[in-house]
Amino acid sequence: MTAVVTLHEVTKRYGDVVALDEVSLMFPRGRFVAVMGPSGSGKSTLLHCAAALDPPTSGVVLIGDVDVSRMSETRRTELRRKHIGFVFQSYNLLPTISIQDNITLPLRLAGLRPDAGWLAELVDRVGLRERLHHRPGELSGGQQQRAAIVRALAARPDVVFADEPTGALDLRSAAQVLTLLRELVDDLGQTVVMVTHDPNSAARAHDTLVMADGKVVDVLNAPAPEDLAVRLTRLGREPVS
Repeated sequence: MTAVVTLHEVTKRYGDVVALDEVSLMFPRGRFVAVMGPSGSGKSTLLHCAAALDPPTSGVVLIGDVDVSRMSETRRTELRRKHIGFVFQSYNLLPTISIQDNITLPLRLAGLRPDAGWLAELVDRVGLRERLHHRPGELSGGQQQRAAIVRALAARPDVVFADEPTGALDLRSAAQVLTLLRELVDDLGQTVVMVTHDPNSAARAHDTLVMADGKVVDVLNAPAPEDLAVRLTRLGREPVS
């Protein structure tokens, strides 16, 4: 498999706290990968380093074949705008502009021209064509998150990082968003890395990484929710290798 993001012996320290401990892994192109673990296990730090939001203390992070480990913040920002999409729990839509303008804002900031055909395909796929001229406050939470997903995909990024994307949604809206993310991977070949605390959400991914104490302690292929719940329960009762 072609690696979209590769981490090699990545360590991240905050003072005396080791948030990531010599993590080596790769995220393959065209896969939906979930990252799970208890609070403080390092999953959010893993996302921040893999997404070039935060440089590692040591080790190497590659986006494609580009080493971002020692890039300046300015260069990392430029790279993120062109190659990385983000979906957050809080949507992060600007309340005073339309959904259409929210979707195209990152492209305009990057000096890129929107691909009208690509955006139309995405908007139709998420069912928001009739809502493009509405403001975020006029949409449901699920609709706002779908708009945020279109915004993340607008520049055709190499990878989309999703941080608890269903955490603020009701069960029905959460299921719709997870189905959408899986379809984007299966139908369009997108790569998605999702941090979640919910075994049911993680089970929608192809693979799930389980973290503890700053390390990846297990990689499970297509696990059932109950298997994930059991695996997480065992973390406190076994040594971390």
